Amino acid sequence: MNKLKFTKDEGTAFYKELNEVLSEYFSKNKLEKSGNSTMYFKIFLYFGLDLLFYVLMLSSTNLVSFFVFYLLMGFFVLLTAFNVSHDAAHGVAVKGKFWNKFLFSLSFNLQGNNAYVWGKNHNESHHLYTNVEGSDIDVLNNPVFRMTESQELKWFHRYQYIYAPFLYLLYSLNWFFFRDTLMLLNYSSRTIKVEIPRKEAFKLLIYKVLYLGYMIFLPVYLLPFGWGIVLLAFLLNHFMVSLIFVAVLGVSHVSDYVAHPQPDTNNKLNMSWAKLQMCTSVDYNANSVLLNWTLGGFNAHALHHLLPNISHVHYLKILPLFRQLADKHGLTYMEMPYGKSIAAHFRFLKYMGANRTLQTMDFEK
Repeated sequence: MNKLKFTKDEGTAFYKELNEVLSEYFSKNKLEKSGNSTMYFKIFLYFGLDLLFYVLMLSSTNLVSFFVFYLLMGFFVLLTAFNVSHDAAHGVAVKGKFWNKFLFSLSFNLQGNNAYVWGKNHNESHHLYTNVEGSDIDVLNNPVFRMTESQELKWFHRYQYIYAPFLYLLYSLNWFFFRDTLMLLNYSSRTIKVEIPRKEAFKLLIYKVLYLGYMIFLPVYLLPFGWGIVLLAFLLNHFMVSLIFVAVLGVSHVSDYVAHPQPDTNNKLNMSWAKLQMCTSVDYNANSVLLNWTLGGFNAHALHHLLPNISHVHYLKILPLFRQLADKHGLTYMEMPYGKSIAAHFRFLKYMGANRTLQTMDFEK
């Protein structure tokens, strides 16, 4: 991974004052930056719904109830990841390092994916060097999609904005069966190489077997529906989870509004770290109480990237301070309705599939 150096600019002063203002806010209101009673309620709610719908699924007496409960279980497992896993990965779901690590490992590993690998690379790569190829783990070099101008343009890329929704259906299946596994073999579509410790490689394989056990083998053993029906439910669940996951996260960094900065030969960017976060993240409906509750603050992505040490349950209160300071320091905060952000996502795919230089859209409030 290429480690980058940053340059002082207006983002430097913005970030300094932002932290000072928010420290005063939390101190004055006698609040912790980690989760509060609302977060504790969400933890019990989402884990409780995961378990409830799993038990109801295993108790199903007909096909309709089986499919409904199976998909509801998958849906709330995803919301658990949004609301609990992500905050816990940053150590802010609850107070205490042990319990954050426990919640993160429990909620992530039981989805069949490795918590250590995702958490380490998310925090030490994606959050530090957002959208910078060779430094951000989430920038892909997948032949099916062209995501940066430096990647080879192939004839079929001109259609990527058309076939993307169909391939998005396979996102979580690819993650479960191939993404982590290929990393073990040092073969990955990520633009940086990933080293997985032997202990974590063992855990990765064990949790995948456990996941297949309770998602496929146990329902087949306990219910009278047979392999075909259970496998169909498994696939439908992953299709649903994949579409929601990409719809929630794909529009934040994959957009024709965001920048894709390139460092110079000395691995130095011509901007501060704070400005990098502001120009590589798109927020949508950041004021929405519903989306904050269901998406765990992922719709306020620029805010999260700058303040990963603050739980999403505080976002609605601190957003006005965030906007005010961004405006004061002359930084553009890209916030828009969801419809506008999803349109920008597909425009980006279309432009990157064409043989022309991408012109980043000017953001207008």
